[in-house]
Amino acid sequence: MNVEAEIEVVGFEAAGLGDRSYLVHDGEVAVVVDPQREQERYLAEAQALGVSITHVFETHIHNDYVSGGLGLARHAGASYVLPEGEDLGFAKECSTVGDGAEVATGTIKVLALATPGHAPHHLSYLLTSQTGARSYVCTGGSVLPNGVGRTDLLGEERADELAAAQWHSVRRLLSQLDNGTEVLPTHGFGSFCSASPGSGAEGATLTVALERQRNPAVRTALEDFVRTLRQERPPVPSYYRYMAPINRTGAGTPRYQPTGRLDVTDLDRWLATGSVVADLRPRRAFAAGHRQGALNIELGDSLTTYFGWAVPFEAPYALIACSYEEVQRSRRLLARIGRELVSGFVLASDLDLERANHYRVATFGDLAAAVHRDEEPLVLDVRHHAEWGAGHLVRARHIPLPDLEAQKHSLPPGRPIWAHCGTGPRAAVAASQLSAWGMNPVLVDDLFERAALYDLEITPGERQPRQR
Repeated sequence: MNVEAEIEVVGFEAAGLGDRSYLVHDGEVAVVVDPQREQERYLAEAQALGVSITHVFETHIHNDYVSGGLGLARHAGASYVLPEGEDLGFAKECSTVGDGAEVATGTIKVLALATPGHAPHHLSYLLTSQTGARSYVCTGGSVLPNGVGRTDLLGEERADELAAAQWHSVRRLLSQLDNGTEVLPTHGFGSFCSASPGSGAEGATLTVALERQRNPAVRTALEDFVRTLRQERPPVPSYYRYMAPINRTGAGTPRYQPTGRLDVTDLDRWLATGSVVADLRPRRAFAAGHRQGALNIELGDSLTTYFGWAVPFEAPYALIACSYEEVQRSRRLLARIGRELVSGFVLASDLDLERANHYRVATFGDLAAAVHRDEEPLVLDVRHHAEWGAGHLVRARHIPLPDLEAQKHSLPPGRPIWAHCGTGPRAAVAASQLSAWGMNPVLVDDLFERAALYDLEITPGERQPRQR
């Protein structure tokens, strides 16, 4: 054992979900904190570094994704460590620790620090080497970049109680750690586990000293902090309520059994029954030609979130993709929320899409031209409430994308409906839903910030939130 070794950190980003996980090593052994289900990433990195993964730590039971911790621990033969107090279905395969507990492996020392708030049973982990020259704290959903983890995911009845706990936890943690300790949050990079639009990744290195200066839990009195969290709650993705129960039961390695290729007759039968078909193609390609009833959820970093929001969690689904490789990539992304089991797929090349349904794609410039021609276009804004409140087109009707299904009967079936969001992907999902219902969508594939360039009347907003 090299007692002179310093510890190093390798970060892994779950783009689209806004989460990060970490592998911390000393050149011989490693620990992994809050892993996603793509365990091969951590195993490959450990092999490349020539280190053995001895421990897998969870800061809390996650509400936004299915943890890869149990599967990784099993595969690596590592100890699986979670906060004490949770009712776990795999208790014999893990150990639980509380405030002040210490775990050592190689030259790495791990100190558990209780930081309840984002979850009732939540730990941050301070990682140091024997030399103590460099230290890191994995904060999970506690201290985030210029923010904190949200406290309402267990329901409104506990939200204020947990917000107060979050305030105390953040202050306690930042007061007892050295200024130079690097902060490694799990959430806070666009995640819906962030408490407010104000928390985002700013700067290359996040330290205790920086968060002492700017974190709202430090700069705000308790009553104001709780009130602000109450007022600024982002929407809760519909699939979130399934994640924590799965994580308490214990999810193993994703199941990627072979997926059957459907023919056109199979696909039409699937659509005729109202079953879910997600078309992964780019939004402009979908608009140019698509099967009636399919949902356009583009394959990309945001697939996981939008699919989880648009497709009922227990509903079987089929895919339309440009290649089998796209099907496999989508399954890896959807495994993050436990939806890797696809009922079948169709390649777009098998479909006659030139004579299929289609709708117009436009820009905010096109919308402005329609307004100036006195066409009185019906504008549908599918952004979240915070985005709407920060500024919106005066003539727009606001229906957040998750609420569109429930309000479809309030929309006119024959009139063109110009659907927009902040950057395009959510409007694409909305336009495909409108098309599936036999309506007449116009997809505004443009950045909302460009709307002002065309003299479209926009209400002023107090702040600009993150675009999701």
